[in-house]
Amino acid sequence: MADGDRTASEGAQLLDELRAAIGRYVVLPSPEALTAVSLWVAATHIQPALQHAPRLAVVGPTKGCGKSRLLDVLHETVHQAMMTVNTSPAVIFRIIGKNPPTLLVDEADTIFGPKAGDKEDLRGLLNAGHQRNRPAWRISGPEQKPTAFHTFAMAALAGIGDLPDTIMDRAVVIRMQKRKPGEQVSPFRSRDAVPELKALRERLAAWLAPLRASAARLVPPMPVEDRAADTWEPLVIIADLAGKHWPDLARAACLSMTRHEVGQDAETTLRTRLLRDIQRIYADRGDPAALPTAELLAGLIQDIDAPWAEYGTKGLNSYHLGHLLRDFGISSANHRFDSGRQAKGYTRNQFLDAWARYCPQLTAPAAEREPNAPAPAPSARPVANPAPKQTLPRPPAHPAAPPPPGPPGSPKRAR
Repeated sequence: MADGDRTASEGAQLLDELRAAIGRYVVLPSPEALTAVSLWVAATHIQPALQHAPRLAVVGPTKGCGKSRLLDVLHETVHQAMMTVNTSPAVIFRIIGKNPPTLLVDEADTIFGPKAGDKEDLRGLLNAGHQRNRPAWRISGPEQKPTAFHTFAMAALAGIGDLPDTIMDRAVVIRMQKRKPGEQVSPFRSRDAVPELKALRERLAAWLAPLRASAARLVPPMPVEDRAADTWEPLVIIADLAGKHWPDLARAACLSMTRHEVGQDAETTLRTRLLRDIQRIYADRGDPAALPTAELLAGLIQDIDAPWAEYGTKGLNSYHLGHLLRDFGISSANHRFDSGRQAKGYTRNQFLDAWARYCPQLTAPAAEREPNAPAPAPSARPVANPAPKQTLPRPPAHPAAPPPPGPPGSPKRAR
């Protein structure tokens, strides 16, 4: 057997052992997720050869889903683990260098949530560090000179609820769930587990260190494109270096998990959900040219499967609605409706562009209307000098949305 074949065979066996060890201590949501975590761990050992440092977003709906336990396992298997809950951003800026540690961030929801406070620097570091050569500039030293700090580092972040889109888009997302009755794991006891996992880490480093140059040259065929390809490429590189069944496992996991996140985004991105629900309300009423704001709000809140009745403190109101639609260039105005009643409302034409861009599967007839075709006859007329918009308190940053089904092989999500 040639040296290259022997190395690949050893790599495949080592990844099999790593996968089994991780699955022994943590219940992952699917076999694909277990494959992804195993490849991500191995990828931390070739960081200097990578152009992108994918985040591992370990998220769950509540406490007790195994997020911290997974970080415990990662701590013993990744390259140069640095566990942090409340470490100063200044410390991390100075630790990251040409051979950076692997950041393990527990309670990440405290970094990105409404109580994050002065942690903006850490958020910026985690965003920038996904791609090589994206330094953070700070005034530093006694002479107060502009200084470029390295940000490129692999990072796993565990927290309750989804992380911001800027992190999730750069992450392999592991959606943890509480164990069902009958799902068993081995107790994680430092005396027994740590030596076993550290031995795996040393073997991973010994296998991959000589392959860094080869890894840097690899341009593997990817089943996905754009940022998803950037994020998953390090994992696929590891799989291709290992050979045997791992290239197929890696690409299957990539396809399954990225497709699931596309569906997850479609269901949980609040503004997209709002567009879809408003489109439905217009369709249910025969697609009128405009609807009063009060009627739109009533239709949204009456949907028991939607999050709008519990949005904010007392449910979705006119201020919330305007705030959520503002980024789409949609705003309300005073209109006089067929009954002669004057009220604030939204014209349907305002939504057409946003519907075509963000929920095209629902709006093909409207989106495909000829550019010069006449608009439908209006049933409402704008009124000059509209009343000033009322200012109400802002809602919570992350209202709850109904969870979608998990990826193939995952347990059913709790309602």
